[in-house]
Amino acid sequence: MQVNQEFTPTIVAFCCNWCSYAGADLSGTNRLSYPANVKIIRVPCSCRVNPMFILRAFQRGADGVILCGCHPGDCHYTTGNYYARRRMTLLFSMLDYLGIEKERTRVEWVSAAEGAKFAATMNDFVATVTRLGENKRLEDLRCKR
Repeated sequence: MQVNQEFTPTIVAFCCNWCSYAGADLSGTNRLSYPANVKIIRVPCSCRVNPMFILRAFQRGADGVILCGCHPGDCHYTTGNYYARRRMTLLFSMLDYLGIEKERTRVEWVSAAEGAKFAATMNDFVATVTRLGENKRLEDLRCKR
């Protein structure tokens, strides 16, 4: 008996309620597919995502984390995505210091009308993380099954 050992990454996507989550919904409505291993967490705004959430996702076994928010200037809360962009820049330098590949994290601006862009972004991100392989750098063995 041969077992398929193909790696499928676990992806965590933080999506803002007003644009990116609606874009994900639109991609589903339009029957555009993206991998089922993308776990979406809906947040009120992209600025609500604390960098510790991303580190915790990696610790709990995520192989890649993507933050999706409104386009700069179109935020429902006026300047939320500017704060998110600033925080993510600092997080990227911290992940680099920890030895995490920068391709494992990503920030994308996806509006509610861009369902096709959401699906394409998720497909591209999953392919990138699949090429990198399993994340072993920050994993906590207690969180594994």
